[in-house]
Amino acid sequence: MPPPLPPSAPPATATDAELIEVSLASPERFGALFDRHHQDIHRYVYFRLGESAADDLAAETFLRAFRARARYDLSHPDARAWLYGIASNLVAGHRRAEARRYRALARSAEAGDVGSHDEHVIQRVSAAVMRPSLAAGLAALSPGDRTVLLLAACAELGYEEIAEALGIPRGTVGSRLNRARKKLRSYIGLEESS
Repeated sequence: MPPPLPPSAPPATATDAELIEVSLASPERFGALFDRHHQDIHRYVYFRLGESAADDLAAETFLRAFRARARYDLSHPDARAWLYGIASNLVAGHRRAEARRYRALARSAEAGDVGSHDEHVIQRVSAAVMRPSLAAGLAALSPGDRTVLLLAACAELGYEEIAEALGIPRGTVGSRLNRARKKLRSYIGLEESS
């Protein structure tokens, strides 16, 4: 394990584990972890549940992480999987809303009014990606399969990171991802390549 990060060390050079460790004595240092990962966590929740839940659940993710930081395994220098795990657990509480959102996207791919430029860009990307057939396929997936697929596709986590985030074996990640991809292929009309 690396030596503790001195209180004056720049957060940009510190690993996530070092920031968390230092935040135990200097709680304000946890802000650097927030700055480093908030945008990605927010984007993941936005994609899963939409704009109305993204701000609250992204903030709740970091609040829970802050409260649990003393239990963080400091042997993991990167906290992304841990944070995505917390976010995924919060999303799990909103699964019905998520499925309703995908069904609504399946019925209508037309984008509504958007406030800021950032929201407009995200919505344009989402509209391009979220064809009605894809949205219907996502709505039809089991919650576990959908979570694994979206952690791989949206958060760009690898099998090991997804397994760590969800507390499941790596083999389960592979089987859920395979099952989700097969089901989505049938919804979006892609032929299986054999």
